[in-house]
Amino acid sequence: MWQLLENPAILWFALGLVLLLLELALPGLIIVFFGVGAWITALAYLLFDLSFNSQLIVFILASILNLVLLRRLVLQKWSFPRYSRNELSEEFIGKICTVVEQINPGPMGGKVFFRGTTWTAKANTNIPVGETVRIKSKESIILFVELLS
Repeated sequence: MWQLLENPAILWFALGLVLLLLELALPGLIIVFFGVGAWITALAYLLFDLSFNSQLIVFILASILNLVLLRRLVLQKWSFPRYSRNELSEEFIGKICTVVEQINPGPMGGKVFFRGTTWTAKANTNIPVGETVRIKSKESIILFVELLS
């Protein structure tokens, strides 16, 4: 078993698999190309018995070339939906959620429960746990909320 882990081709293949799975958790269609680069490096090692420095060079070059040459093609081919900021914001603005960690004015804010998960939330006033709030706006992963009157 441990002898398998000493084989660089298997390690590169495993790294590629981890990177491909990581792409599912962190979508952005970037990490997948580094996973493919790792697999190309594994294949290159099997074919040419490369030194470690050569393996790193193959990995970097393969990953960057994949990213530069194929990303745009893949995005166009499968036409991933592109949403404008306004379209994404409309999914949140005006919706109701519940405070699960007290919201205090200032940089730290608090937490709200919305659509099955907790979100960082900010408000101009203190809002205690259990209160119902309305989402006024969204910036990145932060919701700006107001207490329902």
